[in-house]
Amino acid sequence: MKYIKDIIFYLILALAAFLALKFFTAKIQENKMLKAVIAKLEADTRVAEVLVTEVSYDETDKKIYTTIKFLEYDADNKPLIPKYFTFKGNIIQFQSLVVRFEDVYVKKGDRYRGKSAYFFWKVFMLDGPDTQEYDITSPEEVPEGYRVEKPGNKFEEKLWANVWKYVKDRNKAGEMGVKNVQIEAPGTMFVPGVLYTIKIEHDGGMRIDTDKLSPILQGETIPENV
Repeated sequence: MKYIKDIIFYLILALAAFLALKFFTAKIQENKMLKAVIAKLEADTRVAEVLVTEVSYDETDKKIYTTIKFLEYDADNKPLIPKYFTFKGNIIQFQSLVVRFEDVYVKKGDRYRGKSAYFFWKVFMLDGPDTQEYDITSPEEVPEGYRVEKPGNKFEEKLWANVWKYVKDRNKAGEMGVKNVQIEAPGTMFVPGVLYTIKIEHDGGMRIDTDKLSPILQGETIPENV
């Protein structure tokens, strides 16, 4: 009987050691991910480029359709997967979301609240009841420009789910040291032959810069790399 009790004791001890090791390993991984997320938040600017890829006229509804290509760059200045949006018109606005923390946290470089969280949120065109709107970053999801791991990482998803809670709940935001949640939505007329660069500065300001395309690109279709 004592032999069996000893075996059970050592099995329980081994299980406890395994669970403890698993717990601390998970915490170490979470800490590494948190540092990576914070490092991405330290970037001073979020940048995206926009290009008009097609303009067409519909004889049925007598409207001009404009298709734009939206290419966002992550915090390491690497391009993300481009997105395409089509609007009935060409006066298009981009919306950014900035979550700012109280000055006291920023001044002391708080581990979690020393930097603002800011990202591209929506693109839209106002037209009364025919207003069109598309999500760039869907509510509750991890903004692609800040993603550290592949989709499905529970810790990262939970981390950003809390950020979205601050956006939706003003009281919750105040309790967590959020100073304000600011939305900016500048717009302009988008036409072919122009490169539009959209920037969100770290202080929350958002602007759209324009530059003419190089003449060599006019009228050309650039093939994908094989």
